[in-house]
Amino acid sequence: MSTATSENGLASVSEGEAVHVRWIMPEGFFELPMDVESIDELADELISLARRVMPDAPESMQYQWAALCAGNYDAFVEGGIQYAGFVITEVDGTRCTATVHVSMTELADEARLRPTLATAGALRDLGQGEVTEIDLPCGPAVSLIGARQSVVDAALAPSGHDEPFWTSFIQAHVPLPNGTVVVLEMVTPTQEGWDVFSAMFAGILKSLCFFDDKGTPVGLGT
Repeated sequence: MSTATSENGLASVSEGEAVHVRWIMPEGFFELPMDVESIDELADELISLARRVMPDAPESMQYQWAALCAGNYDAFVEGGIQYAGFVITEVDGTRCTATVHVSMTELADEARLRPTLATAGALRDLGQGEVTEIDLPCGPAVSLIGARQSVVDAALAPSGHDEPFWTSFIQAHVPLPNGTVVVLEMVTPTQEGWDVFSAMFAGILKSLCFFDDKGTPVGLGT
């Protein structure tokens, strides 16, 4: 499988069959740089982003924020994440943030006959949260809702020690007709914003659509 990024979209090519995935992000989201060719370019892009996100902050804080973002990129690579965007907002007087990730993965050969059923079964076996088969406007999918512990590395934490924290997440696994799966995930460490962010994520999922190389809408497996 090969993939290429585009604005609010990905193209998945498996066994010579391409599926173009498109979605709409809400206003106010910042996109993390993903299409960079060197560490230096990534650093420059993140510092530029920090200046847009916190224009009134001291330069030292902007650099620290950029370093915190850079610390996520190993996990992005390991997780096959090809799009990452985040929003910062205030909910009932509390400053809240959420991140949306999009990645692609291949279905196992034995899962291709009933991809939605097989994906739901595999996620239930992992025991990481509540699994539900859902119907999106673009077709059938599987949702996973749960929580997991993350860690801020000691080198980036103000305390100088590893700092664990909990994040809540929603994932949507959407099988594509070429034997791949697009996975969208919303993650937030601020529970106060959960209702707002989950409703926002539902809107993103409703905007999902799929096309072939000619721009013709394609159907999904079940």
